[in-house]
Amino acid sequence: MSEEREKIVGVNLGNWLVLEKWMQPFLFEENCAEDEVWLNRKVPAKKLRPLMKKHRDTYIEEADFAKIAAHGINAVRLPVPYFVFGDRKPYSGCIEYVDQAMDYAEKYGLKVLIDLHTVPGGQNSYDNGGITGVCKWHRNPKEVAYVLYVLERLGKRYGHRKGLLGIEVLNEPISFRVYLFAPSRKQALDQGEAIGSSHVPMRFLKTFYKEAYETLRAVMDPEKLIVFHDGFRLSRWKDFFVKNGMKNVMLDVHVYLWMLDSFLHLHNLLPYQLLLRFYERQIQRAGRYTPVLVGEWCLCNRVADRYGKSSYEKDEAWRKKVYRRVARMQLKTWDDCNAAGSFYWNYQLYRDRQEPMYTTSLDSWDLCRCWSHGWMPKNMR
Repeated sequence: MSEEREKIVGVNLGNWLVLEKWMQPFLFEENCAEDEVWLNRKVPAKKLRPLMKKHRDTYIEEADFAKIAAHGINAVRLPVPYFVFGDRKPYSGCIEYVDQAMDYAEKYGLKVLIDLHTVPGGQNSYDNGGITGVCKWHRNPKEVAYVLYVLERLGKRYGHRKGLLGIEVLNEPISFRVYLFAPSRKQALDQGEAIGSSHVPMRFLKTFYKEAYETLRAVMDPEKLIVFHDGFRLSRWKDFFVKNGMKNVMLDVHVYLWMLDSFLHLHNLLPYQLLLRFYERQIQRAGRYTPVLVGEWCLCNRVADRYGKSSYEKDEAWRKKVYRRVARMQLKTWDDCNAAGSFYWNYQLYRDRQEPMYTTSLDSWDLCRCWSHGWMPKNMR
């Protein structure tokens, strides 16, 4: 980077403007949709639009920005869909909520990283890409050009705002290795629509990133960040951004301990410690060329989730001990590897959930719940 920056201590505002079924399933209860694309296909617009408006009006409010700032957080990562401007039917746009987020952020001294979380045709086959089982956006030049147009509009609209930290050009474009083992790639509701899906090749990603940088840098203040997800290939970028003359850029890596849970039956935290040590070295190496941001992480882990299924105090005490240790491990890693900062996933899950007497395994994804349980420090700085 060309200037010294305050370390980013952030949280994601996921499931507000980009829906994820597992995070708030009530919108999906009366249909078999697994993602936002199919929700719009299965529910008539006349019925869905008021539901979406209610969700967006209430899921994140001004009080949440005040609460976030009060906990020592200085930035929010805001996932937005490609139809954010409301120009892709039948989807309802949400640009007024991005405006609102920027206003609230500036009021409470926060910065906003706008994250383009979805693209038409999908970039990873995950539900968080908008459509499960489909990953072929990169094969459609018209849609690639459209995404660059969306980025340009976002840059023009917010590129001079005090509250803008930067824009992340694309969330989680999938690599060959990750795509190969992703169960979601076989879960498309319309298998015909999934024909032609594949991982996002490195060659394409480099070309797109260069075009996205040129597009955004032309319309934003020079100190605003342009952030690029590593595409699950952190070690392969090396001096790419430096060689191409890109300034005030960051690489985004997502680190989840639960990634090990699919392969190992864990009884202690040692495998997680080893994984964090691996990422510490990877982030340090990548950071020699370009600052690295941990754009998503959380406390979710199977060691803690094996316990606490009852209301017994001993189980709750065990879970608290494990989660606190996992929090310390990760926060220490982000410091030790000199990461540019981090964003917890997520600020909250169910906005209006009736709290049970004991905790659930999903609470570790919900920073508000982590605070209330005493798993995470109340002051994040």
